[in-house]
Amino acid sequence: MILGIMSDSHDNLEALLKALEIFRKYGVEVIIHLGDIISPFTFMRLLEYPGRIIVVLGNNDGDAVLLKELAVKAGAILKKDAYATEIGGRRIFLMHGFADPELTKTVAHALGASGKFDIILYGHTHKSEAIQIGKTIVLNPGEVCGYITGKRSIAILNTVSLEYKVTEF
Repeated sequence: MILGIMSDSHDNLEALLKALEIFRKYGVEVIIHLGDIISPFTFMRLLEYPGRIIVVLGNNDGDAVLLKELAVKAGAILKKDAYATEIGGRRIFLMHGFADPELTKTVAHALGASGKFDIILYGHTHKSEAIQIGKTIVLNPGEVCGYITGKRSIAILNTVSLEYKVTEF
């Protein structure tokens, strides 16, 4: 199964649509958004994607009630905080992050070192990272918006081969 992973779109609709175009090109079956979508109008465009959508909210997401209503109507999964799930036979932990980016990275790495998950996905830091800790992949796709780092990026991950890459666009 091919996962498209994104985070921190911060209402940059043009960048979000470009990311979705890349996901279509790679045949992404499940999109995972790791928070800070921000507004319902942006979320509605994400929900138009013809695959499964899973979202964990971030610290900047507004109108969580409406975002949840839109998710339910579209058949998407939206979680307020961290979320542990299984996709394509892989144990995956999803989170946005915490107030401090360094704490977020520390927690993601500690979860990776625990060996309880095959894949740890996190956002919030706006900086991409793709590493292996033991048998666990720890991946941050960076930021879709490009506002903080000047780089817009997403990640693609194959749950069968466990091949992954971060792509700037």
